[in-house]
Amino acid sequence: MKKIRVAVIGFAHMHIQSLVKAFYQLGDKIEWVACCDIKPQLPSLSEKPSTRAYNLKAVIDLTGMLAIYDDYTRLIDNSAPDLAIVCCENAFHSRVVSDLLKRGIHVLVEKPMATSMAEALQMAAAAKQGGAVLAINWPTTWYPGIRLAQKLVGEGIVGDVFKFTYRNTDSQGPFSYGENLTDEEKSSQWWYHAASGGGAFWDYCCYGACLSSWFLGSPVRAAYGLRANFASPFGDAEDYGTITARFDSAVALIEGSWTTVNRGVPSGPIVFGLKGTLVTDGNTVSVFDKRHRTTPSAVYQADLLPEDRDTIAKELISHLEKGTPLHPTLDLPVNLNAMAILDTGYRSSVSGKLEVAPGAHYAPGSL
Repeated sequence: MKKIRVAVIGFAHMHIQSLVKAFYQLGDKIEWVACCDIKPQLPSLSEKPSTRAYNLKAVIDLTGMLAIYDDYTRLIDNSAPDLAIVCCENAFHSRVVSDLLKRGIHVLVEKPMATSMAEALQMAAAAKQGGAVLAINWPTTWYPGIRLAQKLVGEGIVGDVFKFTYRNTDSQGPFSYGENLTDEEKSSQWWYHAASGGGAFWDYCCYGACLSSWFLGSPVRAAYGLRANFASPFGDAEDYGTITARFDSAVALIEGSWTTVNRGVPSGPIVFGLKGTLVTDGNTVSVFDKRHRTTPSAVYQADLLPEDRDTIAKELISHLEKGTPLHPTLDLPVNLNAMAILDTGYRSSVSGKLEVAPGAHYAPGSL
């Protein structure tokens, strides 16, 4: 059995731990060759859980990797990986990922794909140039309830869709899960700085961008975006963002918040069609097709995902070895449309006006 040589590049995002663990669980199929962090724009003042230093140590302890580089180009030259798992700052995705892809190295990068449409297109072009696979991981891809919801919507259970909504569940930011960073320590973390691609817009609005692209299945035409900082004075990035995106025959209302103590109501996806409304709440999907009724007409429970493809590691290795199609949310078409939503929404949040999506023809005010 040929082992797949895997490198890990970038430890800014704490999801690197779960990604590496998923590949580690494949056992002898994986050979861990080397790792490298990307120099941050700001040095971290903390080594507490979820910080880059902590993430790096956790990965080394798990995999036993001994080759640790401070320059990823030297890692490429000396280690010749087949696949790189990339979790650097969002603002660095395009440069690092494109360099790897051009060398023919397959890449798994944590969401979001990039921080602009131009960067995303550069990455897609690099994948084509190098003949390599680019996959974008989304934690929501591995939620059975969301997959069931998309299937039911595709089967027409609520009729023609005119509105899609999604917002993240309870969150007070990336370090609100017991890490106990002080405000001073948070101020040194890339998450809170716009130049590094930090902020709730890129961190959480991206989920709704990806899911609406997948559920609605059509290009975005225009979007209005808003960003605000309500409770994170130690950084210049927003801790709240929202996007209203216009598709050909529907709208998507997307919200990302680091200021939500409790979600209050299901975060979704919630899909409104001409024949009813579908509500996703964990692994339960409810359909309401009667006016004024507060109880659902039908309730569905999602099955577990197929055991042979229930993690990002199994999914990607199956694709590389057997040619099985990637889940749509991991592949380029959905992610490029998601980036068009994010790019347009972000530009709108700066201009204060409705912005037209890249390459789209849309007349503001038209129906």
